[in-house]
Amino acid sequence: MNTRFVASQSVEIAVPEQPVPIQHYLRQPKRLVYALVDPSRMEQLSHDQFRLKMRPLSFMMLSIQPTVDMKVWADADGSIHLKSVRSEIRGVEYINQRFGLNLIGKLYPVEINGVTYLKGKADLEVKVELPPPFWFTPQAILEATGNALLKSVLLTVKQRLMHQLLLDYRHWASEETGVPVSDLGTGLSPNQQII
Repeated sequence: MNTRFVASQSVEIAVPEQPVPIQHYLRQPKRLVYALVDPSRMEQLSHDQFRLKMRPLSFMMLSIQPTVDMKVWADADGSIHLKSVRSEIRGVEYINQRFGLNLIGKLYPVEINGVTYLKGKADLEVKVELPPPFWFTPQAILEATGNALLKSVLLTVKQRLMHQLLLDYRHWASEETGVPVSDLGTGLSPNQQII
């Protein structure tokens, strides 16, 4: 039974002002990757490709562990792009041979009323042929369960992005300028918030 699951997630973050603009930080996509994902689950394959070993996920009665190879690159305008180039499911060979994962993401800086924001969107799609035990489960239940699982994966990435990325940017700005992190402050004015 061929099934398709989809999820999308958008993000908008007010970026605290630091001595070095966020655009300079974004020219190093590797830093973004390591801010987004637990470094112990990430392996760098080349200057712009990374292998992410996700935590095991439960889908109905299956436990699966997706592994995704991603290409990450920066444009001259400061946009960062992320695209899956290969995927594998560990744990269930039947599904691994009938599985496809597509991830496309973009993160870019914009300035609104003197405040820099990072805006982005990620789209995740999984196409899979489920094994015979699932053939008797209504398609609507399978799709709702799969879509919810993908949405939770993207939500976890979004939460890490909103906290880890700004923290890493602050530390990077400290290293670049030689100013201790404690002296940089958060850079947020009282009316700025993470959205």
